[in-house]
Amino acid sequence: MNVRKTVLIKETIEADGVGRPCDPITRVAALAVIANPFAGRFVEDLSPLFDIGGELGERLMTEAVTMLAGAPVSYGKAAIFGVAGDMEHGGAAIHPKLGKPMRSTVGGGKSLIPSNVKVAGAGVAIDLPLGHKDEAWSFDHFDTMTVMIADAPRPDEIVVCMAVSDGARPHPRVGSEPVAD
Repeated sequence: MNVRKTVLIKETIEADGVGRPCDPITRVAALAVIANPFAGRFVEDLSPLFDIGGELGERLMTEAVTMLAGAPVSYGKAAIFGVAGDMEHGGAAIHPKLGKPMRSTVGGGKSLIPSNVKVAGAGVAIDLPLGHKDEAWSFDHFDTMTVMIADAPRPDEIVVCMAVSDGARPHPRVGSEPVAD
């Protein structure tokens, strides 16, 4: 695995979108910029990307969880592939093996890890979805953290992203019960 750089982003939310104070919510994203070994070509066997995802999860998740102010309750993952990449490269990097180290580090993980993948140029943002690690239908924890790296991904690179949060959205009011029209 050829890592060009890693980036850790920590944000602390202290008020909702209209300025109403809330208990602090910490979100941390860990991103790695790596070379895409399959850039520009079709390859049937993408298993080397499975292994890369697992290695990155082991390498970065502990540091991300350590940066939280409280215990992790939500998680998510995403990948941006440079324009010489393919959507299947994204799935290969974040699905088969990345989840295990994420679940292990957050101390649970009964729920599927929300994910997002796209092919794009350097500097593009990606919406990294978050969901409760153990309660898949916890609407209060359906959230998004938008992240980007200014000089990545280059055409032959991958930005692998993982995120954890120690809280739900500030002042969640949607609930999990259907609302009558």
